[in-house]
Amino acid sequence: MRFQLAQLALMASAFSRVSAFSSAGRSSPALRSLSTLKMSSDPDTVTLGIFGGGTVGGGIVEIINKKASYFQQLTGKTIKVRKVCVRDASKPRDFVLPDGCSIVTSYDDILNDDEIDIAVEVMGGTTDAKDVVVGALSKGKSVVTANKALIAKDLPEIEKLLASLSDGTQFRYEAAVCGGIPIIRSMQSDFVGDEISLMSGIINGCTNFMLTAMDRDKKSYDEALAEASKLGYAEADPTLDVGGFDARSKLKILMRLAYGMDVEEDEISCRGITELTKIDFEYATMLGGTIKLLGVAEKSEAGEVSAFVSPCYVANDDPLSSVNGATNAIEVVSDNLVSSVYIGQGAGRYPTANSCINDIVALAKGDTTPLPFNPKSNTKYVNNYSSVFFLRLNYRDQVGITRECGEICEKHGVSIHSILQNPKAKSQESAFAIVTEKVEFAAILK
Repeated sequence: MRFQLAQLALMASAFSRVSAFSSAGRSSPALRSLSTLKMSSDPDTVTLGIFGGGTVGGGIVEIINKKASYFQQLTGKTIKVRKVCVRDASKPRDFVLPDGCSIVTSYDDILNDDEIDIAVEVMGGTTDAKDVVVGALSKGKSVVTANKALIAKDLPEIEKLLASLSDGTQFRYEAAVCGGIPIIRSMQSDFVGDEISLMSGIINGCTNFMLTAMDRDKKSYDEALAEASKLGYAEADPTLDVGGFDARSKLKILMRLAYGMDVEEDEISCRGITELTKIDFEYATMLGGTIKLLGVAEKSEAGEVSAFVSPCYVANDDPLSSVNGATNAIEVVSDNLVSSVYIGQGAGRYPTANSCINDIVALAKGDTTPLPFNPKSNTKYVNNYSSVFFLRLNYRDQVGITRECGEICEKHGVSIHSILQNPKAKSQESAFAIVTEKVEFAAILK
């Protein structure tokens, strides 16, 4: 059992489980003519230019150095890093540059180098990163990127550019969603004869680490965030993670792959973990489960798709309840395969670099993907869904509180399944929880 978090009146939190969604077909863009990977002057060599010499960029260089002989046997080609573009060339690096590789500071040093076959973008951001991705594709260089924010923001533009190219230029982005989990490749190839009805998962490692600390270790939100920052799971500004926005970008990409639909990110209901307290975990324990930040997209029998990112109650017998720390997990429910669960490291130097390497090796082998985002459809998106909700209400002790809450719920057509209250010695911690029957999210917002 799962249900999601919402917010009501004074100060509420809510958990829910979706149901109501869609799929159908627009005409797909014409397939691009595909050729082999554009090669440098040496046909036995695939040459890379890497934008970003930090955590992930360094991991890519290390793996190539370590596995060079194996990659040559696997692909029949030598994979060579020619240039690494960084902001500050004088900054010490935590990896060894391979022979013949140089550190550069100008994007054009890679973009205008005809010897470079593949541009690897691991610099992050959506401004300069977009310039280098578009620039590389326009110059006939295939691109490997880990940038989920850029793809979610500019997917239609990237797709249009790829459709205009006729030289077999490829775009790969396995590392953009869930780090080391090969979910992109699976969505591109393993469900082509299937129909996906539900995707639900833990798709942000920072928040899952924090929620594990709050539940298992009884830490406060601030304590959990401080620990996540210390270990490198949280950025200096953790808003994208704790606000749910990072998970929403990943969910948008997965929705395009599963349902063929382009949805504006702002259309996807998004709620982060910043308002969760230890009281929510106490009630979750009373119910026999825990709290996870989930990204969920579901298709209804009517063929409409709805989605949200939110903290959710997850029962202890649910596979996702035991996914702890910075680990990611995605469950895909489909007609043919029934339930497929993908679990692994969602971030970090080597998990993310490993996915980039997989894309690079695939290109070196000559693998091609004519439609990297899968065909479009005319699937309808509905910004509403039905669910069971958990509402946590803080209150001042006075006569009639329970009656008033019941009347408010009745007024908006919300049926109450149960009311929970854990007595507190401190008045500022006074709260009770309402678990609703299945109801539309729109009714909760009222």
